[in-house]
Amino acid sequence: MGKHNEFGKRGEQIAADFLIDKGYNIRARNYRFQYAEVDIIAEKDGILSVVEVKSRTHGFLEDISETVNKKKIRLLTLAANEFVLENDLDLEVRFDILLVIQEKEKYTVEHMENAFYYF
Repeated sequence: MGKHNEFGKRGEQIAADFLIDKGYNIRARNYRFQYAEVDIIAEKDGILSVVEVKSRTHGFLEDISETVNKKKIRLLTLAANEFVLENDLDLEVRFDILLVIQEKEKYTVEHMENAFYYF
C-alpha cells in the first residue's frame, strides 16, 4: 500500500475515533454503492451523519470546498439515500467533513457539520 493510502487510512481511523469520543455510533465505514464511497456513516441524536474524511499534512491545506465538488456531492447523496433505504431508516441526514491534519506526530481534527447541502 502506498504511503498516501496508509496516511488516508490512518486519518479515517482518527476521524472514527473522534466521532466515537463525541458520542456517535458508527453505522458503516467505507460504504459503497455503485461508484460512490462514503468514508463514515455515523448516528447521534436522531441524525445520520454522512462523513467525508480529508487527511492533510500541515502546510498542505487547500480550500476544502474545492475538494468536495458537485460530482462528489451527487455520489455521496446517492450512497446516503441507498443506505437509508437499505436499512429502513427514518432519520434526518446531514453531510459533514472531518479534516484530519497531521503536524509532525500530532493530529488535530476539525469537524464541519452541515458542510454542504445536497439540493
